[in-house]
Amino acid sequence: MLFSLDGKVALVTGATGSIGGAIARFLHKQGATLALSGTRVSNLEHLADELSERVNLFACNLSAADAVETLIPNVERLCGRVDILVNNAGITQDDLLMKMTDEEWYNVMRIDLEAPFRLMRSAVRGMIKRRYGRIINISSTVGAVGNPGQANYAAAKSGLFGLSKSAALELATRSITINCVAPGLIASPMIEQISASHREQLEKSIPVGRVGKPEEVAAAVGFLASSEASYITGHVLHVNGGMAMI
Repeated sequence: MLFSLDGKVALVTGATGSIGGAIARFLHKQGATLALSGTRVSNLEHLADELSERVNLFACNLSAADAVETLIPNVERLCGRVDILVNNAGITQDDLLMKMTDEEWYNVMRIDLEAPFRLMRSAVRGMIKRRYGRIINISSTVGAVGNPGQANYAAAKSGLFGLSKSAALELATRSITINCVAPGLIASPMIEQISASHREQLEKSIPVGRVGKPEEVAAAVGFLASSEASYITGHVLHVNGGMAMI
């Protein structure tokens, strides 16, 4: 089967969100055994019930460094290893630069950039020994072009580009690929709350004329996680309907 992940173990953080859930479903359909992480345990349990098999749950608060450091070892103890790491979890705490507090800055940095760094540092130890690994960091188009009121979020997501490229250079000879997927405007409960007129304006700014689907982000992740993408590393795959042609 093309893009098969049979026998692989994939850890997906932020699996309770719309994009995280879509990624989990896509990788599961490809045959992967899942380790799903999130803070909303009831949502994780609902997703596990939906998928019914090859799913393990790990409640983890990524803002706590100690919890992040133990996540990979916990997954390895239960699942044997981590072949695929998808750093999807992220938060926003928007504010204008002159009003942004230290807390708003550090809260976003801890979850959106520091946690992926810690998880990558932990996961690659086993990947190096097995000489195989796939790491996909979910960034954002905002990390490439910026956005008013999101200096913290843009900085963190841009930081993922540099982190991924540097690590990709270090680990390429070990058959470990590290890439980013950068979604643009993707359908989510937050988008649904936008007024119809504002949503129409947003859609007009996207060349394909619509917002993206979480499943379209998941498909990009699924490809990069597969053996067919073994010659792609240090790459940023933009999934934004042409909103930013980078």
